Amino acid sequence: MLLDLFRSGFSRESIVSLILFIPVILISLTVHEYCHGYAAYLCGDNTAKWNGRLTLNPIKHLDPIGTIMMLIFGFGYARPVPVNPRNFKNYKLGLCFVSVAGPLSNVLLALIGMLALYASAEINVNLMPAYFMDASSNLETVWISFAINFIVANASLAVFNLLPIPPLDGSRIISAVLPAKLAYYYNKYENYIMVAVLLLLYMNVLDGIIYFLRDGLLTALEWITELIPLFDFSSYFINF
Repeated sequence: MLLDLFRSGFSRESIVSLILFIPVILISLTVHEYCHGYAAYLCGDNTAKWNGRLTLNPIKHLDPIGTIMMLIFGFGYARPVPVNPRNFKNYKLGLCFVSVAGPLSNVLLALIGMLALYASAEINVNLMPAYFMDASSNLETVWISFAINFIVANASLAVFNLLPIPPLDGSRIISAVLPAKLAYYYNKYENYIMVAVLLLLYMNVLDGIIYFLRDGLLTALEWITELIPLFDFSSYFINF
């Protein structure tokens, strides 16, 4: 994000994109982490509650290094919610439920964003694509850009976190169904693997698979909205 800002010579489009990016990420990551903690609480684990993490206050969920990375590179990470699976009423079921709660929250946020985009007003489709706005943007295009950033960011977060790579949520789901010994070795080097994943993201190596899965999710969400009469989002994402 900040790199794009410097590369563009502080153009208005880049400045507006950065301004819109901040609340999108704060909302998306905060809800994601809160849902992990609340799911753990429902499963019998009070660790997140005792640590003050059952809150929608984004400051409680921000990781200093992860936040700086998000501002500079456009990707990073939040502070994981502390969870103790030993407190779960059902260990494997609880681990699956807690792991899927975060990505599922991002899917629901993306769907809510689509519904809000439709419900807000009659949108002038000729203003699209609005992911990067024109310098002559008005309030309508600002809202469209925010909504599409919000939808796409949450869809991307959902599919990324469901990748079966430790320590992402997808790996936790797999760990829950593996025998204990295999699960141990599967997650043994997760800290090193996460560093490698961040490097791959920086080099855009994972872009292809993430974009493919994200676009599939967006298509599915569009299909869901079209089940309701008059909901048609195809024109918004046709050029994305």
